[in-house]
Amino acid sequence: MLGLLLLALAAPAAGEVIHQERSLYRDITVEQNGPRRCLIFNVHRGDRNQTCIDLNEPERLVFSYTRMSFAGLLLNSEPESILVAGLGGGSIPMTFSDLFPDARIDVIEIDPAVVSVAKDFFLFEETANMRVYVNDARVFIKRAGLEGRKYDYIVLDAFTGDYIPEHLLTREFLEEVRQILNPEGVLVANTFSTSRLYDHESVTYQRVWNEFYNFKLPTSGNRIIITRIGALPPRGDLTGAARRLAERVEKYDIPLLEYPARMSTRVDWDMSRRILTDQYSPGNLLRD
Repeated sequence: MLGLLLLALAAPAAGEVIHQERSLYRDITVEQNGPRRCLIFNVHRGDRNQTCIDLNEPERLVFSYTRMSFAGLLLNSEPESILVAGLGGGSIPMTFSDLFPDARIDVIEIDPAVVSVAKDFFLFEETANMRVYVNDARVFIKRAGLEGRKYDYIVLDAFTGDYIPEHLLTREFLEEVRQILNPEGVLVANTFSTSRLYDHESVTYQRVWNEFYNFKLPTSGNRIIITRIGALPPRGDLTGAARRLAERVEKYDIPLLEYPARMSTRVDWDMSRRILTDQYSPGNLLRD
């Protein structure tokens, strides 16, 4: 009995559900646990925190993968046009807006319910320079390419829980993304660091971009793919950029000085795997 009591006292308190709804795309839950508020998407297999904020320190980025998304600043430190595919609670675009108030920031989110929840519960606000477009990222990016629009910094963060939009994983889609990236721009893609999908996804990115930084941290189950149209800079350039930018991103709890050593171009995937295309993209099966 005493052992059970000690276990109960040691267990973290369950969060309070302060909002719950079923949208056209997913179950959405907002949970409060002390000052931490989390957005949870229930898609296929259990709950996954999509965004968390600390209401006592709202500028601090809670998740490792969210902080890792800013490693692209080591390749382009002053983006004037930014595209973020996937809103979540809005932490990534809000941080960009705070860092670069004069930059044009376009955010794509397919689910209007997520936009409402981000505004109502996660302090997200559109500004004169930051606008949310309720649209499918593939459709938006295809149209942007046809209209000749370009971006300096593109973040692909449209993955929710265990679900991966398969049409956002293919060679054809990545070629469309490449078309809207400025010559000195940077692409940052948040994805998974394990599963059979890893090899297929890696060879697909390699086919379109030739080379990319594979960025992983032991504290995160995500990996971040970072690349650009031209040759990647040497590691010394990344370290120098980190030193110049470290103080600027300190308030967001982004440990930028640690990142260059973790960004590798080493091939650690099976090169014989089939490339993902619009005709072959079994992304969700490969996640099992």
